[in-house]
Amino acid sequence: MRRPSTVELMLLATVLLWALNLSVTRYILTHGLLPLSYATVRYGLAALVFVGIALATERTLRVSRRDLPLLALAAVMLWLNQLSFVFALNTTTASTIGLVLGAIPIFAALFGLVLGTERPSNRFWVAAAVSFLGVGLVAVGSRSELSTSLRGIVLGLCTAATWAAYSVVVAPLMRTYSPSRMSAVVIPATWLALALSGLGQTGAQNWDVNWEIWPLLVFATLGPLVLTNVLWFRSIHKIGANRATLAANLQPFVAAVLAVVLLSESIAPLQLVGGVLIALGLVVVRRRPAAAPQPA
Repeated sequence: MRRPSTVELMLLATVLLWALNLSVTRYILTHGLLPLSYATVRYGLAALVFVGIALATERTLRVSRRDLPLLALAAVMLWLNQLSFVFALNTTTASTIGLVLGAIPIFAALFGLVLGTERPSNRFWVAAAVSFLGVGLVAVGSRSELSTSLRGIVLGLCTAATWAAYSVVVAPLMRTYSPSRMSAVVIPATWLALALSGLGQTGAQNWDVNWEIWPLLVFATLGPLVLTNVLWFRSIHKIGANRATLAANLQPFVAAVLAVVLLSESIAPLQLVGGVLIALGLVVVRRRPAAAPQPA
């Protein structure tokens, strides 16, 4: 039995960090920090790190003026994504959101159809129908209060859709800029939007929370947001986006399992069937996903 390669280990670490982030964020939000306070602090720290990395490695943050509209649109998509992400995990379980996020490639394909980069086929529509049927079963199978569960799942779908849109937007920028320089521009702009959106919650936040919240917050920033950015793009450089994304598709199920183990959450049989249908939709569509990082 051969040993795993360096690329395989990097991809495994990336998937585990992305999946673990759902449980970590859910814990932080249910043990003291308000959603927008958490997002503001996390992205503020990440902005400092990315700017530091870009300046240390490239000595500049300069971008072309013609790319500013696309960079601004990327920041807006990421801002909407983070709003949906934190409120989804504040509303329903990490295992439920983990399963729903399995629909990201379907949304990416839909955006590709709108932009004309994908051609609709009978296979695609079957895949989309199967995946969204799976999302419906995840919703129906939730054991929490129905209205709360549906609200969280709608926010989870918004998280998936906005991440897919962000991935489509940044794809052409990747041909011009390194991940570190693009992140050093987009992440601070996203932080500014989050900080303005969260002024009310941040001002009302009681910062006297349990001590373990702070190391978890640092981990959620440096691990799933910063380190995975490096590991993911190095993996793509070595083996290509198509093969790398096959591993990334494991993230929803790994996230659900970790939430069950770490947070003692439960997955109803219907939710499990729904997760299988979402994954089956990904197999059926057999599309080529864009080379972009997963949601953090």
